[in-house]
Amino acid sequence: MQLPPATRLREGVSVSSKFEFIDGEKANYKIAKMCLWLEVSRSGFYEWRDRPASATAGRRAHLTGLIKAMHDEFEQRYGYRKIRIELGRRGEHCSEWLVRQIMADEGLVCCHPRPWRATTDNDGSTGPVDLLGGDFTAEAPGARFVGDITYIRTWTGWLYLATVIDLYNREVVGYSMASHMQTSLITAAIDMAVGRGLMDRGAIFHSDRGSQYTSQEFARCLARHGIRGSMGRTGVCLLTGQSEIALAA
Repeated sequence: MQLPPATRLREGVSVSSKFEFIDGEKANYKIAKMCLWLEVSRSGFYEWRDRPASATAGRRAHLTGLIKAMHDEFEQRYGYRKIRIELGRRGEHCSEWLVRQIMADEGLVCCHPRPWRATTDNDGSTGPVDLLGGDFTAEAPGARFVGDITYIRTWTGWLYLATVIDLYNREVVGYSMASHMQTSLITAAIDMAVGRGLMDRGAIFHSDRGSQYTSQEFARCLARHGIRGSMGRTGVCLLTGQSEIALAA
């Protein structure tokens, strides 16, 4: 039988923490065996378990309230280990097993964002034609550009970054950051590049066929600045590769 990992950590663990672990694992292991593994008395465990409510249930209710508040505070991204560390920082010391049991009883689940997130959401629009023809170079600055949306993981959530990249020297001449991927994210990047005087009137801006780039709002933004829109074929990843190369340069 494979023993619980915590049973190998007998040294330096308080008796109360051991009892909390036993109480949390009693559905999976026999109490007598866990008391033997953790070198505590079975009578001591039952005495601890049967304490008056003011001593055990009261503390558990207090910790439950704190854990639920932290679960919401950290947007459900903290598991029982991190919650326990954070409780310790705030002066509330308890075992990982107790935190895990409370979270399980309250249905508090740690939700990790997916490691890969799609930033292209094609809305079915045809959009402009491809004016670059696969040629991601430029003979002079200010004439040919590519743009894309990427995402950055932060402590407070996902941050989205829209870029405008000059194909002449791979310089990021305009950018915008926000917690959303609305069209205003990419129009702000275009506005910055134009405002800096780095995009010529009549320049080409090439993008993928994401819904933001095929929207009427974005088309109006390009028309306002006299910029010609260009798009590659659906599913072609050349643009993404060019954007990543430019950002890494």
